[in-house]
Formats: sequence, C-alpha cells, structure tokens
Amino acid sequence: MRIRIVDAFTDRPFSGNPAGVVLLNDADAFPDDTWLQNVALEVNHAETAFARPLPAGGEADWALRWFTPATEVAMCGHATLATAHVLHTTGTHEGPVRFVTRSGVLVATPAEDGSITLDFPTAPLTRIDPPDGLAESLGTEPLTVFDTGRNIGDLLVEVADEKTVRGLAPDLKAIAAQSERGVIATARADDPDQGYDFLSRCFFPNVGIDEDPVTGSAHTALAPFWSERLGRSRLTGLQASPRSGRVRTELRGDRTLLSGRAVTVIEGELLA
Repeated sequence: MRIRIVDAFTDRPFSGNPAGVVLLNDADAFPDDTWLQNVALEVNHAETAFARPLPAGGEADWALRWFTPATEVAMCGHATLATAHVLHTTGTHEGPVRFVTRSGVLVATPAEDGSITLDFPTAPLTRIDPPDGLAESLGTEPLTVFDTGRNIGDLLVEVADEKTVRGLAPDLKAIAAQSERGVIATARADDPDQGYDFLSRCFFPNVGIDEDPVTGSAHTALAPFWSERLGRSRLTGLQASPRSGRVRTELRGDRTLLSGRAVTVIEGELLA
C-alpha cells in the first residue's frame, strides 16, 4: 500500500505540520492496533492518519483514525486535512468527504483555490483557576486559563503578549502533569496587519509531541476564545512553532470551520 507524508496548513513544502497518510484497501476493518501504532512510530510525525473506505449510502465515506508515535488520539485537524488532500489530489474521492471518527462525523470540503475546509466540533471552554505549578512549568504567569473539554484534553492559557508566546521555553516534564494532552499558549497579535489575529504554540508531551508545529484541533478552542474577545466569527491564527503555519477559522456555534492548504512531499510504498 502507498504511504504519503503531507505538510498541512501550509502552501509550501517543509513548513506547516507533517502527517503520515495511509489509505487502506480493506473496507471491513482496520488492521490490528499494534500494527497501526508501529507504523505511526516509524513515521514519527505528530500524527499518522489511517483511512479505510466505507460502503456507499452510509453516514460517512471513510473511517479515519489518528495515531501519534505514542498513542491514538480522539481528534486531529492537520492529519484530517492531509488525508482529504490525498483523497482529492489522487482522484480517490471528489467533492466533500465525510469521515467517521472518534469525534463523530467530520466533513472536509475542497475549494476552487486549492484550500480545504474542515467542519469540526467547537471545544467547550470552561474557565478555571490556574493549576498549581502552571506558571513555573510554562515559564510565565497566565492571564486566564480554560479547560478545553474531553475531545482535546488541553489547558488553553492566555499569556501577556506575542513576545511572551514566541519566547516560551516550558518545562515539558512539568507541563505533562497539567492536563491530559498538554497546553495551548496564546496571545493577541501585536499587529493584525501581518495577516493573523492571534498566535499560539502547543506543547503535548503526554502524547509524545514536545511542540506540535500546527494544531487544527487546538483551533477549535482558540476560535471561540478569540472570537468572543475580538468580536468577529472569522479569524486567522498563526501557530508560531519553528515550522509555523496559519489556520483560518470560522465560528458557527457548536461547530468550527478550519481552513488551510496542504502539500504532498513524500510518496512511497509501505512494505511491512
């Protein structure tokens, strides 16, 4: 079977967030979980997506699962975008594609400009007191802290400004004790004329990802957070990791639209 490496939430190679994508031939069942996890570990990117076709006439077109090098996750934006990109660029699927996942049915819709829009559930935000040790582990005092709910499993932490986000050097071992997956650190953009309204960085040591390059799922929490503060439903977020990438968001109540591009950089044959 073919395996591809796709850079997501970017329009150029070697930026954005790389994901492995494996399109399976068996419509009846996924392979053994141990094999799926071993492939993800071999690929060693933030996520590897495995998709298998479903019979026509159902609620979805493909079943989709995501694995980090360490574990299966409940939601992943960039690997969903990467999978939709592969389906469309290879002619395997035309038009909107429906994925059945652990987070329900997710729809990916291609646009004429080459971008793809994902329809994801909006994260339910609950404001909480900063947990003990959060400031020390992150390296800065939080302004506000929110729990993002079970699908994401992060703490959303607002910090002072853009410079603070860019300069973070957290204690990852201590960060791991703060939440199920990790911490999303965010601040308002210093200059919206640069093409983004807010920026973030994401640290997920509990799933084997010290810093995720561009995190679609995190933007289902960032979108409602910043839409309320900025008074607009449509925003652009910059994830300020070393690879960097931009996610366009549109808040629609309990759903959030995430839009971006993707580029296939490697295609090969999976032999094991």
